[in-house]
Amino acid sequence: MNANSKKKKVKGAAPAQHQLNSLLAFYQNGQFAFAEMLAVSITQEFPKDQFAWKLLGPTLKQLGRLDDSLVAFKRSAGLAFQDAGAHYNLGVTLQELGRFDEAELSYKKATELNPALVEAHGNLGITLHELGRLDAAVVSYSKAIALSPDYALAHSNLGLTLHELGKLDEAKASFKQAIALNPDLAVAHYNMGNTLKKLGTLVQAEASYKQAIVLNPSFCEAHYNVGVMLQELGRLNEAQASYKQAIALNPDYALAHNNLGVTLQELGKFDEAEVSYTKAIALKPYDSEAHSNRLMLAGSMLFDPGNYQKYAAYFSNITSKRVGKHFTSWPDIKESKRLRIGFVSGDFRSHPVGYFIESLLIKLQQSSIDLFAYPTLNKEDPITGRLKPLFHHWHSLVGLSDEQAAQRINNDKIHILFDLSGHTAHNRLPVFAWKPAPLQVSWLGYFASTGLPEIDYILGDPFVTPVQEAEHFIEKIWQLPESYLCFTPPDLDLKVGPLPAFSKEFITFGCFNKLSRMTDEVVSVRAEILHSVPESRLFLKDQQLEHDANRDRVVSRFASCGVTADRLILEGRDKREDYLACYNRVDLALSPFPYGGGTTSLEGLWMGVPVLTKTGNHFLSHVGESIAHNSGLSDWVAADNNDYIDKAIAFASDLEKLAALRRGLREQVLGSPFFNAEKFAFHFEQTIREMVKLHKITPHL
Repeated sequence: MNANSKKKKVKGAAPAQHQLNSLLAFYQNGQFAFAEMLAVSITQEFPKDQFAWKLLGPTLKQLGRLDDSLVAFKRSAGLAFQDAGAHYNLGVTLQELGRFDEAELSYKKATELNPALVEAHGNLGITLHELGRLDAAVVSYSKAIALSPDYALAHSNLGLTLHELGKLDEAKASFKQAIALNPDLAVAHYNMGNTLKKLGTLVQAEASYKQAIVLNPSFCEAHYNVGVMLQELGRLNEAQASYKQAIALNPDYALAHNNLGVTLQELGKFDEAEVSYTKAIALKPYDSEAHSNRLMLAGSMLFDPGNYQKYAAYFSNITSKRVGKHFTSWPDIKESKRLRIGFVSGDFRSHPVGYFIESLLIKLQQSSIDLFAYPTLNKEDPITGRLKPLFHHWHSLVGLSDEQAAQRINNDKIHILFDLSGHTAHNRLPVFAWKPAPLQVSWLGYFASTGLPEIDYILGDPFVTPVQEAEHFIEKIWQLPESYLCFTPPDLDLKVGPLPAFSKEFITFGCFNKLSRMTDEVVSVRAEILHSVPESRLFLKDQQLEHDANRDRVVSRFASCGVTADRLILEGRDKREDYLACYNRVDLALSPFPYGGGTTSLEGLWMGVPVLTKTGNHFLSHVGESIAHNSGLSDWVAADNNDYIDKAIAFASDLEKLAALRRGLREQVLGSPFFNAEKFAFHFEQTIREMVKLHKITPHL
C-alpha cells in the first residue's frame, strides 16, 4: 500500500448532536432561512435522519413554500412510519393543499398509532367534512371531544357539521358549549349566528355575529352576515354599512358586492346597485345570482333595451359555458298519450306565483294533462298544502346540480317545461340551458327576456307583450288572448267597506307596493297630487316602514317636495288578512312607475279600490295597463306624468262617482279575465296544445 495514498473519508451514521441542537435553535428563534440551510445540509449528508426532515417541513411552511414542505413531511413520515406525529403533520399539510383524500389517510394512520392524539381526530373531522361525509365527521369530532371535553374548537366544528345536517338544536347546543369553554372563540360565535339565523331568531343571530366581530374585527364573513341580518330585518342603512365594511376587509368578496347591490336597490339607489352587481360578476362570473340581480334591475327600474340585451347575452354566454352537451332529442315523449307539463319555481307558496297559479291548476284537473311541479325551495306553507295535491307529480330540485335537475326533468318525459321565476329569487334558469324538454316557456314570475336561447317562448298578452316590442326578447312572444294572468281570489271573508273619504272628510291615496319602487320621479308626482287635493293623505305600507330610519327617509323625501309629515300614513306589513283589510282605509290607489303593481293592484281591485296607472314602454311597465283594460278601467291609465296628476285630481274630486265605482268594483273584476279561471284555463290549454302541434312533439295530441 502506497504510504502517500489518502484514506477514504467515511460518513458518520448520524449528524452530530450539536448540529441538531443548532437546527432546533434556529427554528425556535424564527431564523427560518438558517434553519432551512442547515436542515438541507443535514438531509443531504444524512438522508435517513428523520429529525432533520421533520423540522425541514415546518421550516419550509414558515417560509411560505407549502408544496416544498410536503416533500419533507412525506419523507419524515416514511422514515418514521410508527411516528403518529409525523403522519399528523403530513395530514395537516395535505389538508392545507386541499388534498383531502390523502389527508384522511394520514390522519387515520396517526390515530391508529396514537388513539389519544386529540388533534388528529379533530382534523380528521374537518377533512371528512370537506369531503362531504358529514356523519363520519360527527364521529371524529365526538372522539376528539371524548378525549378532551374542553376542546372548544371541536365543539364548534361539531356544531357546524350538525348545522349542515339540519340538526339545528343540536348544533346550537354544541356552539353554546364551545363558547362556554372559550368565550373568545370568534368562529364559534359566528357559527352560532348562522344557526340562530336558520332557526329564525334574527336578533339573537345579529348579536352572535357582532360578538364575533368584537373578538375579531377583521372577520369579514361576520360583517357580511351582520349585513344579511340587518337587510332581512329591514334596517337597510345599517346593512349597507356592514357590507361595505366586509368589502373594505376583502375587496374581492363577491357575495358582499352582490348583497350590497340588493340593499342599494331596496334603498332606491339604482345606479349604485348596478355598479355593485357588475363588480360581483367581474369577481365571480359564474355566479348566476349576481347576473339575475343585475338583470332584474335592468329589466325594471333601469330599463334600456340595448343595455338589457347586453347583460342578458353575457348571462347566456356564461351559462352555456357551464353546460355540457345539452339535450337535443327526447326519444320517448312521442309515445305519451297524455300531455306532460312541468313547472319550475321556488314560489309554490304564499307568493304572487302561488296566488296566480292555483285557480289554473284547479281547472286543469279535468283535462288530460299530467302536471309536474319542480320546486326549487324547500319552504312550505298553507298555500303549498293547497297546491301540492293539484300536481300529479312533485319532484324537488333542491340539492340537485343543474345537470342532475335537467336529467330528472328529462327522465320525466316532459313535453313543455315552464319557468315561473325568470331572474327572481330561487330561480334555476341554468337548468333550462340544458334543454331538458323539447319546448320551454317563460311565464308568470318575470317580466323580461331570460336571455336563454333554449327558452322558446315568453307567454304574454296584447298589452304586456305588444308585437312591436318583440325585439326586447330573445324568446318568441306567444300571446294569450286577453290577459297572461289569472288571479285566485283570497280565501277570506272580507267585505268592501264604504268610501273612507265620507267619514274622514279627506281623500286617502294609497300604495302598498314595495318602497324601493318609489323613485324620485314618483315622489314628485305624488307630492304634486297631495298639493292639489287639499287635506289629502298618502298611505304607504311596506316592510321597510317598520323601522324609524326608513320612515324618516320617506318623510325627508316628501319634505323636499314641500309635503309635511302629517300628510303621510306610514305602516309596516301585516299578515295577509289584516293587510287586505287596510284597503278599506284607501279611497284610490296610486301605482308606482315604471315598476307598477301586479298582485297588489288586483288585491286592491278585489277590495273595491281602483288603481291609477301609467302607460309604459316595456313588459313590466305595461302590467298596469293590462290590469286596467281587462278590468274595465281603461280611463284609469294615464299617458304621462301630467295626465297621471290630472286624473288623480279629477277622480278624487268626484266622491259620489268614486263611491259608486267602489260599491260595484269587486263584482266587476270578478267577472273580468283576471278572475275567470275557467276561461283562462281554456285559453292556456289551447295555447299549449297549439305549441305541441306546431312543433310536432307528439302525434297523439
